[in-house]
Amino acid sequence: MNIVKWQTPTLANWPSLGRLSDLRDEIDRFFDSPFPGLTRTSDLLAGWTPALDVYEDKDSYTVKAELPGMKKEDIEVSLHEGLLSISGERKSEAKKEDAEVYRSERFVGRFQRTVTLPAPVTADKVKAAYKDGILTITLPKSEEAKPKQINVSVN
Repeated sequence: MNIVKWQTPTLANWPSLGRLSDLRDEIDRFFDSPFPGLTRTSDLLAGWTPALDVYEDKDSYTVKAELPGMKKEDIEVSLHEGLLSISGERKSEAKKEDAEVYRSERFVGRFQRTVTLPAPVTADKVKAAYKDGILTITLPKSEEAKPKQINVSVN
């Protein structure tokens, strides 16, 4: 009887994982092929989309968007017919002339996110605050959108 030391399996021993990679390549090709002029590197699809969360309580909606490295002057917030839009531009940093880029993963450029609000809000009471790279927008619900307590009378 031979005793063999257990080894962590490598990806080469898992042929199905290679098929997942092939599937991803096929999906990428599918989305690129109908629009050959619009590849992922085109200006139309380039850019970034900041992550955001939307919360609701009984009185308001709160939207939080991650906008690290931006100045508040470069952020625009608008509300029109139940649509909240957050847009702006993250500018690239000045590059050092004597340095070569080894890796570049941070997105720069224009962005826009639009959220459909589920109920009317009081537009003149909307507040936006920006701190530590997080934009927080508080949208108070209009009176007709707030839950109502109905008293039941006994006859």
